[in-house]
Amino acid sequence: MSRIAYVNGRYRELRNASVNVQDRGYQFADGVYEVCEVRGGRLVDYPRHMARLQRSLRELRISEPMPLPALAIVMHEVVWRNRVTYGLVYLQVTRGVARRDHAFPPHPVKPSVVVTARALNYEKNQQTAANGIKVVTVPENRWPRVDIKSVSLLPNVLAKQEAREKGAYEAWYVGSDGFVTEGASSNAWIVTTDGRVVTRSVDHGILAGITRAVLMEVMDALQIRLEERPFTPAEAYEAAEAFVTSASQIVMPVVAIDGRTVGNGQPGGIARRLREEFHRFSAFS
Repeated sequence: MSRIAYVNGRYRELRNASVNVQDRGYQFADGVYEVCEVRGGRLVDYPRHMARLQRSLRELRISEPMPLPALAIVMHEVVWRNRVTYGLVYLQVTRGVARRDHAFPPHPVKPSVVVTARALNYEKNQQTAANGIKVVTVPENRWPRVDIKSVSLLPNVLAKQEAREKGAYEAWYVGSDGFVTEGASSNAWIVTTDGRVVTRSVDHGILAGITRAVLMEVMDALQIRLEERPFTPAEAYEAAEAFVTSASQIVMPVVAIDGRTVGNGQPGGIARRLREEFHRFSAFS
């Protein structure tokens, strides 16, 4: 079965889907995106994702392309047309098509909207979590507003590639102050030897992860102690556990950082429990 994409009002086979070459997302990365987990054919934490989308659009002064109820219909339709029961749905909104000029178009243009969906391998994902992943640290080299979920991801691409070349799954950025900010496509967490979960507080230097926000509700319910503060790679090396969070990975245990074993080299008990409990606290649409 051919995959189906939604592009600016039309559902098309993915191989035939296209955008105008003067779309500002293509020429300037002038756009934003969201990725929702699909579970049982339903969107996970859709309201939170849409609230973040609206914030990103406001920060870049891009108009909302359609009312949120209409956007929900489109996203569910793309999931249904692609027969995705477990996977991801990707939404991208750009400023639209205009003559190439760095400044905003002098006259209003209609935002461009693309929605795609793809299935993931549940068993493979579970096995990856059971084994744990490796992480490497890289210098922070992104613009200061990574709190905006922009499609401008070239530094993230390069960080991911460096991780792959070093035999790791993810890269953690380290700022000039020596503290970990976040992963190339995830939020970063550690667990201290006395059981406190530590992650950086939300600011312009990290993305306010949806999975991160829900996980904090999980920890509160489970009475797991949380500290929102920066941590260094050195502290992470000595941690009892570490893990990353994102819509595609949920809670993914980390077993090595920069070639150093974390804890006993196995996924930690807190990370495993948070992963198991996560969807009890998620909203399904």
